[in-house]
Amino acid sequence: MNYLLYNPLSKNGQNVEKIRQIEESYGGNATKVSVLEEEKYAGILQSLKDEDEVVLVGGDGTLNHFVNRVRNKRLPCKVYFNAKGTGNDFFNDVKDKAIGDKILINDLIRNLPRVVVNGEERLFINGVGYGIDGYCCEVGDKIVASGKEANYTSIAIKGLLFHYKTPGASVTVDGITKKYKKVWLAPTMKGRYYGGGMMIAPKQNRDDPEGFVTSVVMFGSGKLKTLMVFPSIFKGEHVRHSEMVEIRKGKHVTVEFDRPTALQIDGETVLNVTRYEVFAG
Repeated sequence: MNYLLYNPLSKNGQNVEKIRQIEESYGGNATKVSVLEEEKYAGILQSLKDEDEVVLVGGDGTLNHFVNRVRNKRLPCKVYFNAKGTGNDFFNDVKDKAIGDKILINDLIRNLPRVVVNGEERLFINGVGYGIDGYCCEVGDKIVASGKEANYTSIAIKGLLFHYKTPGASVTVDGITKKYKKVWLAPTMKGRYYGGGMMIAPKQNRDDPEGFVTSVVMFGSGKLKTLMVFPSIFKGEHVRHSEMVEIRKGKHVTVEFDRPTALQIDGETVLNVTRYEVFAG
């Protein structure tokens, strides 16, 4: 059997035509199921056989949902991911392995890191963002819920200049704790990219045989300097500013803020977080 699993809400529901084209490419020999049809979706994942083929269509959020369903289990058949999201950070990180806009992900979704937030554990594929990136997701969610389109660049600039209040943070990587003041960003990354193309951890290798993750902290700078440096994240050039950016690799990362702040996991917002903990896969 060929299964086409898709998220109708991905890219704000604009993928209807693209999903139809993918379905037609199988010549009518594919079973199409929305990942929102929980019972059917779960049934397919439980019944997969060696000769089956799965194509998952959507964005980073769709893939995150999928990996948290299969939980590092070795799948019996080939599973492909067709990147049709808004940011596509996972695909950008692994596109050298892709054929067109489709990539075989069986090995790429095993041994993923875990994050524990507010007592709940989740796997993640790209990164856990904490700071102004979480703030942007929080504000963006409210704008989208109101029926409008969110401009995350505008949200980030307004947040940097006016609304985001920098907390203090304690960051522990493999037992070594450092404290920071005026923290703008404190993500932990499995891949290089997050936030729709920001290369926040340019030297992170998701294929690292040791499974290391990367902790990044942007801290200590004022609003104007941070605003000047912020665009360089898209090319990974922010790491040159060692006076305000510190990067550490490890297998166990704990980040604690001195006041509740929004956090995002592969783009999904979690509100009122004071602490998160990451365990490498």
